[in-house]
Amino acid sequence: MTGMTTDTGELRELTVGTGAGGEQLGTDMVLNIGPQHPSTHGVLRLKLVLDGERVVAAEPIVGYMHRGAEKLFEVRDYRQIIVLANRHDWLSAFSNELGVVLAVERLMGMEVPERATWLRMALAELNRVLNHLMFLGSYPLEIGAITPVFYAFRERDTIQAVMEEVSGGRIHYMFNRVGGLKEEVPAGWTGRARAAIGEVRRRMPDLDRLIRRNEIFLARTVGVGVLSAADAAAFGASGPVARASGLDLDLRRDDPYLAYDQLDVPVVTRTAGDCHARFEVLLDQVYASLDLAEQCLDRVDRLTGPVNTRLPKVVKAPEGHTYAWTENPLGINGYYLVSRGEKTPWRLKLRTASYANVQALATLLPGCLVPDLIAILGSMFFVVGDIDK
Repeated sequence: MTGMTTDTGELRELTVGTGAGGEQLGTDMVLNIGPQHPSTHGVLRLKLVLDGERVVAAEPIVGYMHRGAEKLFEVRDYRQIIVLANRHDWLSAFSNELGVVLAVERLMGMEVPERATWLRMALAELNRVLNHLMFLGSYPLEIGAITPVFYAFRERDTIQAVMEEVSGGRIHYMFNRVGGLKEEVPAGWTGRARAAIGEVRRRMPDLDRLIRRNEIFLARTVGVGVLSAADAAAFGASGPVARASGLDLDLRRDDPYLAYDQLDVPVVTRTAGDCHARFEVLLDQVYASLDLAEQCLDRVDRLTGPVNTRLPKVVKAPEGHTYAWTENPLGINGYYLVSRGEKTPWRLKLRTASYANVQALATLLPGCLVPDLIAILGSMFFVVGDIDK
């Protein structure tokens, strides 16, 4: 039913859902998904115009979390902003911290000890695996497959144990510092981390076989929500979402930071651009990141020396500006830092992957059916805190 018929036979548009603004004249139904909805990964609102079960138009409405992180950065010193920065994408905390300290170090012209650089890379790749495993478990759950989330969380807990041992945190690690890392890793930690990587690598086929070629999963995802390479580029999409559409872009290879230029970084891509391609990129990226983390740990074991640089009591970045971007698990994460020579940033602008990726929903959703809407939404792999920065 596309509307309500009045006594005179005219069709009226009916607006339903949370936050609906009343009834208007028209032929289609306006439906709100969210801002409180289990499939939206948080307080995201989708304003849909429906013709029966088919989506005619879609508008993502953001801002419900109103975190204001960029303004908070301006009144925290360079040590304090790290704890704020690791929270916008709460599944990629280590990578978020890394971008901030790289920007500050670049502005200060600071050289970081080599051992700290390789440890940062190992931890960043482990954090990437943790991020991807969360979506590899939650995405099938959203379209009706309950079992994969248990396998995904088994592997997550194995990796989180070594992350917790090294940093003291399971989600918000706070292990990066301007000039290096908080402290040296515990004795024997690299061996335990390597054992955890081996265990996850050995058990990943359990999750892989369960879902990748599952005929019900294939029916729900193949050919659904196709994002072309041109549209992905136009919206500024990056990370697994863009690479699933054929955009062969990865900053670790194309504009290397830390010591990624010394590694052969495998970039996982697909060309289909549909929900299944995005899922496959995420799945195969786990294998690639486990290999990279292991290579970084091998290099750490061959290096000696400090993992941080001695800093003055008050850290002040010289006057100027810089931009540091990193290949976060969900895509390109950038920090534009402007300093006036004080102990706090004058401006710290945040470019998040989720904010750019979720814009593509306005193009992806029209034409799809309501049941496919959930499959498409989940395959965009976003975190609402990363949108409402």
